[in-house]
Amino acid sequence: MSWRVFWVRRARAVVPVRLQSLTGWSDLAAREDAVRIRPGDPVLLAPDYRVDELVALYFTSRPFAGYTKETKRNYVTDLCLFFNFLWLRGKLWTQATESDVEDYQFWRQESADNPCRVGSSKWNRDLAALASLYSWAVRPSNRFVLRNPVETREVLGQRGGMVSVAVLKDKDAKGSNVHWLTPRAYRRWVEVGLRGYTRQGLPAEGWLGRLEDRNVAYVDLLYSSGLRRLEGASLLTFEVPVLRLEGGRYYVGRVAAAVTRSKKPRAFYVAAEVLGEIESYVESFRAEAIRKAQAAGRYDSLPEMKLVTKVTGGLRRVVHWCDQDGVIGEIELNLATADERMTFFTEGLHGPEPLWLWLNEQGLPFQPHSWEGVFTAANKRCKDVLAPAGRRPSGVVPGVVEAPYLTPHGCRHSFALYMLVILHYLMDERFGLTPEERRDYRLLYGDAWGMVQGLLGHASRETTINHYLAPVADLQLRSLLATAPTAQADPAVTGSLDSVFARLAREAEGIQDIDDRMVVA
Repeated sequence: MSWRVFWVRRARAVVPVRLQSLTGWSDLAAREDAVRIRPGDPVLLAPDYRVDELVALYFTSRPFAGYTKETKRNYVTDLCLFFNFLWLRGKLWTQATESDVEDYQFWRQESADNPCRVGSSKWNRDLAALASLYSWAVRPSNRFVLRNPVETREVLGQRGGMVSVAVLKDKDAKGSNVHWLTPRAYRRWVEVGLRGYTRQGLPAEGWLGRLEDRNVAYVDLLYSSGLRRLEGASLLTFEVPVLRLEGGRYYVGRVAAAVTRSKKPRAFYVAAEVLGEIESYVESFRAEAIRKAQAAGRYDSLPEMKLVTKVTGGLRRVVHWCDQDGVIGEIELNLATADERMTFFTEGLHGPEPLWLWLNEQGLPFQPHSWEGVFTAANKRCKDVLAPAGRRPSGVVPGVVEAPYLTPHGCRHSFALYMLVILHYLMDERFGLTPEERRDYRLLYGDAWGMVQGLLGHASRETTINHYLAPVADLQLRSLLATAPTAQADPAVTGSLDSVFARLAREAEGIQDIDDRMVVA
């Protein structure tokens, strides 16, 4: 027996009147509103089938309500694991002590009895989930526990003020699941994992590829722009930059504040060829899925739909809508969450059409977390095709892998590495700047590291360098670029810098490259 989590659905629960055991609960919706239970909130059930009222109260509190949907899911999972650990000790979470948290860290990271030990980054997330709960529970206005079992200490923060940091936080944490792919390793991953190519670079027999165009367009969007999974997944059709006849290498768009981690809007840049892929997906698979959904009446039975009548404004655009009950409303686009965006529709030629860009085969919005399954399937296919069980390794060259591995956040890290190299190349090779000119250029526009920081939307330069560009933080890129192609080579052609990325993969840990013999034609 263990703690279990259930999630409140968007549709209101209807209590069947014929069930005598539920007599008196016909006003369930009103009761939920009275205690501030909202759609998307979690409900924890103890092993003895009891709902912990204090935990339920925490889930409706301001600290927890302010987290993103993904953070909520992560924290609830982490809390369940800790509660299970305490349950085996005969304790509830309100009875936990400092030694319990210390023992839990040992079990999570070092115990031989735990077959699924975690790294430093995952433990720090566990600790953040516990710190959030217990910090709320020890507030003077609550006092649900007498002492916070997560010990903290005061340190000097980045902005000069004192901040509380958990004593058990691992200061040397590095992303255990962080991977960088060189451009040619990424192309190999896409061809095999998403397009169904064989090891020889040919289309595999029997490959269906029903969702191929959608999946490739989305992954290329992340790799080309550095958007996070949720940021790219929650785009609406009219937020995608439009290709222009006069052309251009990159196009600029804006990601809404509500779907960013910092809750601040920012610009993003996406390659023209990726926009072409998105347009092809919209005109083919997406249009067909919508037609089938309309014919099947799927949009008529949705529990919630907001028909967008117009979008007004410039940078601060406002979405005006009308729901199924005739209620008229509006919301600033920057403030529309992912869940709200999935309810936005527009009136098409044959009926309502979703404005959510990425759809599943039923013509319904593809959930952001479901993209993890797309990456998992692609990684598995790369491993099965390129490095099947029983096959001897192709070699022991540092950085060279037979089967590339990628995650949504790995696209963002790889984008950062690619842009750093390209920007250094442009400033030091393509423009042929003298040291004095390079100094003036940096004073005006910042260096390449700062540019990448801006593209990623990081508030801290240290985050960009120490986490996203950790493999090259201590390398002198200019020396690597000494053997790069000459200035007349077009840096837009990623193959022209393959030798530079190959050297990076050999000299820096975590960067995946492929052998020249493994390149798909």
